[in-house]
Amino acid sequence: MDNVKQFNTQARTVITGILEVIDAPAVALTPNYRILAANEAYRDTYADGQPIHDRACYEVSHKISVPCDHAGLSCPLANCLAKGRKQRVLHLHHTPLGKKYHAVETHPVRNKNGKIIYVIEFMREIKKTRRRTHSYNMVGQSESFNRMIDLLNRAAPAETAVLLQGESGTGKELVARAIHDNSTRADRPFVVIECSGLTETLFESELFGHERGAFTGAHARKIGLVEAAEGGTLFLDEIGDVPLGLQVKLLRLLETGTYRRVGSVEPIHADFRLVTASHQNLFQMVSKGQFRRDLYYRISAFPIALPSLRQRRDDIPLLTDSLLARLAPERRYRLEPEALSYLQSLPFPGNVRELLNILERALLLADDELIGLEHVVTDTPGLEDRIAPDKVQQNTEILPLAEIERRYLARVSREQTGDRNALAAALGISKRTLYRKLGSL
Repeated sequence: MDNVKQFNTQARTVITGILEVIDAPAVALTPNYRILAANEAYRDTYADGQPIHDRACYEVSHKISVPCDHAGLSCPLANCLAKGRKQRVLHLHHTPLGKKYHAVETHPVRNKNGKIIYVIEFMREIKKTRRRTHSYNMVGQSESFNRMIDLLNRAAPAETAVLLQGESGTGKELVARAIHDNSTRADRPFVVIECSGLTETLFESELFGHERGAFTGAHARKIGLVEAAEGGTLFLDEIGDVPLGLQVKLLRLLETGTYRRVGSVEPIHADFRLVTASHQNLFQMVSKGQFRRDLYYRISAFPIALPSLRQRRDDIPLLTDSLLARLAPERRYRLEPEALSYLQSLPFPGNVRELLNILERALLLADDELIGLEHVVTDTPGLEDRIAPDKVQQNTEILPLAEIERRYLARVSREQTGDRNALAAALGISKRTLYRKLGSL
């Protein structure tokens, strides 16, 4: 007998009434993924004009035909049944207002014999950022991206120090801003200190401020960035570049919660939440004596790894849509399939920042709203190996990329005179695009 049918109308009414006390979308699910009962918030969030009861949860929230764990996703219901206790995952759900991230929690409900008869699942929407002040917004649905967002969501409400680690261009400042925006300090300042390139004297003055006459050129008292971050969040970007001499003073600040302006003996109480970031491996720097061990453990209580674009290639279609809308909101640009396929094949050492630059250039080259392969091919490192593996250009003459592409196509079309479908597939473009390009030779 179907699990849903085991519950009579009265029992389902009681369960629904219990769910109504939860101020977030909540649903009771049978072990075979069927919706037993749902509160009004759940119906308002996911209703699509169809009845909710007795439908599969994955059909309603994900618009898929198989359970999440059969579709390559982490399923909170399956995890809850397997482990027998509360579980939590981050999911991207479909709603009438579009796709939204939700933190999903599941709680098992047992009968008198200890068997799980249904699972209570409730969702809370994750708002990754409140402001659009950056060159791109956080967009993605890959496993590595969702794992990062889940950690962000767990860390944000706490006061724990967070260390963001990732390559240049992965959006460390954007993640730090999202942590601040979703914290209890969201209405207070978010202050950024770029640690790279600052001398020890300048760094100390920027961090702690100085008194008038503290050094040559100090004509007036200056408020430091620690003081400017009072009650808010202090973000130290590229903390691995902080001089060893200053690391001691930074450690003292974090351990005592006090500091002194340069040229002053009066201690000042500091009140801020610390978020740091580095593209370097700080643990390796500790082993080499380049970073203080005690400071490392003080700032790395909750590390979050930011995935590179190479680790989330499936997010590139979403990212390009978001970036194009950001770069040209008044027009509806789109990429040809071969252009998108090409972007997904790049190594992207500059990550999202590099992708943004490529798209900015493509907008200038495109004559209409359609962006083709010729518009996104750039001098990205490694491109020479992709376009001219046989070193088409043997001399030092600088040729336009379009000319390099023309010569390469002329050569491979001469060498491969057989199936054009196979040639198009090998080049990563459509047959129609191949014939168009060959027609211009």
